[in-house]
Parts: sequence; C-alpha cells; structure tokens
Amino acid sequence: MTPAKSIVVATDFSEIADNATAYAVDLARRLGAKVTFLHAYEIPVYSFFDGSLVATADLAASIASASAGSMEALLTKYKGSGVAVDGVVRVGPPAEEVQRVAEEVKAELIVVGTHGRRGLARALLGSVAEVVVRTSSRPVVVVPFPRT
Repeated sequence: MTPAKSIVVATDFSEIADNATAYAVDLARRLGAKVTFLHAYEIPVYSFFDGSLVATADLAASIASASAGSMEALLTKYKGSGVAVDGVVRVGPPAEEVQRVAEEVKAELIVVGTHGRRGLARALLGSVAEVVVRTSSRPVVVVPFPRT
C-alpha cells in the first residue's frame, strides 16, 4: 500500500474538529500529502404535526456566510504550514458529503474527529464519524478528543 497523497478532513469548526484537523495536517506533512478541509451542513427544517417550517432565506444566507468565513479562517491558519490545503463547503448531509468530496478529490484517506460519546448521548445525537467509518470505501482515521 502506498502512502496517501490526498487527505479529506471533515470539520464543523469545533474544538474537536480542530484536533482532527491538526492531526491531518501533521500526517500530511509527514506523507507529503495534500489536505482538503470539508465543512458540510444542512439547512434546518423543523417538522410539526401539521406541516414543517423551513429556514428563511436570510437564515440560510447567514449559515452559508458563517461557514465560508470559518473555512477561510481555517485555510489562513494552515497556509504556510508546508502542506498544500484547500477547502470545500457543501450543503447536504455531512457523512454523505464527506464520501462525495473524497471521491471528487480522489482522496486516499479520510480524517474525522469524534466526541467519544457513549450510550444515550451517542444514540440521540448520532455520529458523522460512525457513519463515515461504516460506509467509506477508503481508510478512515478517527481522532478522539482528549478527555481531561
């Protein structure tokens, strides 16, 4: 097996994702690989017994703007790190978008962070990392958040 030359790292711009991002960039530096940061989000839709409420255009624009700004800050942080980086922001289910972007950039590796939740918290909140691990045709590195 040859070392990865292209790595996709999923981020929600949280401290947990920052930990995984730093890991991915360090790994890429060692392997001489390129890193694609991916942030995917869904527009909130709230269902009620007699219909549903979709986010307003203003809210959707605000989410898109915040996502783009956060991605630009992430790219700025890692430019000059000795690793080629680029960023992608997508609207859609995060686990599906991770797979889609990995395919598009021909990534050989995916890196995701995890909260390390267990039990009811994990069942209620779900886990993008878990879905990516279960459905990916590529190797996935799951970076746990250090517990204190």
